Amino acid sequence: MTEEFVITICDGTACINHGSRAIQAVLQEQLERHSLTDKARIHLSGCLGMCEKGPMMVINPGYTIYGHVRGDDVPEIVQKHLLEGKPVTRLVIQEDHLYNRFFRIFGDSRFFGRQMRISLRNCGIIDPEKCDDYLALRGYEALAKVITDMTPAEVIEQVKKSGLRGRGGAGFPTGLKWEFTAREKSDRKYVICNADEGDPGAFMDRSAIEGDPHTILEGMAIGGYAIGADKGIVYIRAEYPLAIKRLTIAIKQATEQGILGRNILGSDFSFDIELRLGAGAFVCGEETALIRSIEGGRGMPRPRPPYPSVSGLFGKPTLINNVETWANIPVIILDGADWFSSIGTKTSKGTKVFALAGKVVNTGLIEVPMGTTLREIIYDIGGGITNGKKLKAIQTGGPSGGCLPEKFVDTPVDYESLAEAGSIMGSGGMIVIDEDSCMVDIAKFFLEFTQNESCGKCTPCREGTKRMFEILTRITEGKGQPGDIEKLERLGRMIQKASLCGLGQSAPNPVLSTIKNFREEYEEHIHQKKCRAKVCAGLISYQITEKCTGCTACKRICPVAAISGSPKKMHVIDSDKCIRCGLCYETCKFNAIEKV
Repeated sequence: MTEEFVITICDGTACINHGSRAIQAVLQEQLERHSLTDKARIHLSGCLGMCEKGPMMVINPGYTIYGHVRGDDVPEIVQKHLLEGKPVTRLVIQEDHLYNRFFRIFGDSRFFGRQMRISLRNCGIIDPEKCDDYLALRGYEALAKVITDMTPAEVIEQVKKSGLRGRGGAGFPTGLKWEFTAREKSDRKYVICNADEGDPGAFMDRSAIEGDPHTILEGMAIGGYAIGADKGIVYIRAEYPLAIKRLTIAIKQATEQGILGRNILGSDFSFDIELRLGAGAFVCGEETALIRSIEGGRGMPRPRPPYPSVSGLFGKPTLINNVETWANIPVIILDGADWFSSIGTKTSKGTKVFALAGKVVNTGLIEVPMGTTLREIIYDIGGGITNGKKLKAIQTGGPSGGCLPEKFVDTPVDYESLAEAGSIMGSGGMIVIDEDSCMVDIAKFFLEFTQNESCGKCTPCREGTKRMFEILTRITEGKGQPGDIEKLERLGRMIQKASLCGLGQSAPNPVLSTIKNFREEYEEHIHQKKCRAKVCAGLISYQITEKCTGCTACKRICPVAAISGSPKKMHVIDSDKCIRCGLCYETCKFNAIEKV
């Protein structure tokens, strides 16, 4: 064996939680045992995106990807793959590898082949805790270019020309926001990265930072140069310890190398970046609430105008973009606005990162060109619906988005198309819903989240969402009344029109979209006292069938002694005593208990 093996282990949060650190320790021990430390090198990386298949290990040369690796698999991988040259086929996800800078196909053309990774270009490739890895892939080259070869106005013009729109959800043209901030005259300006990712099921920003923190810093520094700011702040939720750690390391490394701080790269431009930790309030994703939180106040939005570009942090002009937006900036500078704008649709340029979750085979982090259809995302990249079930709906835009029925599966993913279909892009959460889900229950879940996260400042959001949640709770408990649907619609429209900030204005979206697209389920809940998906406990009951063997397992686990029967004889459920907890249904090994 004459060539060196590079063994990359995913060191992102998902893989760490599934034991990747233990795998790393076992691998190091095995390399030492077989005297391979001079022939094989362990390399850590961020998330590759295939979260469902973690922990992941990639071995080069050959780009063999192993998934669901466990500690006791490592000796076999070392023996067969490193010593004998035979991959452990039972763990291999794919082996072939075709590569260019932004378009990577890792053999599995259905998952990786439909993607185009721009903002995630280095995730899964570099060690996020080594600045040299980032520098090796043209890292900070864009910053050097703007400082030495471009004026601030030229930088802003490139961003405008690229057509990049804010990836935080609203989709406002990024270049225009930069231009507005640059025009303001002030003794101090600020640049902020909004990394306060709070959507249920969303992990785009966390994974991007964990896998490539330096690209965020580079994008922010370029933004600072363009608008005349010397101070940057990354506002990140404290629940992201690994992302915080890696940002801290990256800031220290960049400062030590003269890439951040005073007189960057020997120029007259100075720019410092610091972290501010948020306490996890969803409303702090709204930019004015975020600013108030940084200032030390309670995270509550204020009316606009004035916009932060005019009066932001401490009353100074402030430029705010989210993680994904900043990650696109170095690419636009290096490869050109024309190249970037050639990707996507007429009005939605570039790519979009999504956290693909729910009832889909390949859950994980993906990045696709704007205009990719929901069908391609769910069935090609996502691998289809789990357990062979039918697609029922797609939730896009997080708790503020809408639920689109299966008939919209060919909708292109861009700002206008999703809005026309009745949903929003949002920051990139995408939840796939199958036929076993109750749309009334799902609407209730999302509304409960936004109701709990309301800051309480304005009455429409504070009280309106509470009343809507009470009605939904009543409906799912089998106590729905005629007219409840109309009440929900009236309340929802009022909240949309009268709420102060985007959280309140979008909070009713899941309810209104499910009423629009799945009204028959609401009507069944109210008038027939029926939940077709058999999810709402107040609308279902349990009965024991002739398959019962009399094993007594259900009787023993019932918390209210609602099940009676002798051993080896068919048991019976007393519906008056039953609290519909479902423990008997989950416990029965003979499928003898049915929901009715």
